[in-house]
Amino acid sequence: MSNIDDKLNEVLNIAGEVLPATTQDESTELVIPQDKDPDSDFETGRENLYKLLDKGNDAIDGILALAKEGEHPRAYEVAGQLIKTVADVSKDLLELQEKLKKIKDVPNTGPKSVTNALFVGSTTELQKLLKDKKKNG
Repeated sequence: MSNIDDKLNEVLNIAGEVLPATTQDESTELVIPQDKDPDSDFETGRENLYKLLDKGNDAIDGILALAKEGEHPRAYEVAGQLIKTVADVSKDLLELQEKLKKIKDVPNTGPKSVTNALFVGSTTELQKLLKDKKKNG
């Protein structure tokens, strides 16, 4: 450092050298529970969407009050965007309910009755089966 820097540091009562800050990278991993119950995921998602709706409505009230006080066009623009976002969250909530309904109402696609049965085996096994059936009636 130069002589001027040393004098300024002394007058201003600051340290002469700036040491680089050391940062630790903390990697946090999101732990997703591996339960295969769609009901718990539905409930969690539903709770989060309701919280978002509540906070969004509070934010709309606040931004509209601010827009009325300031009468600035940008405040009204932000209020409009926020209203659209809250409406999108409402749509997401409805879509979540529809998806859960589709998951729960999966139709049984298996055949109800078999009309053409096919025997897989040798001819001797088939003859034996037919004889047993004829005997037993």
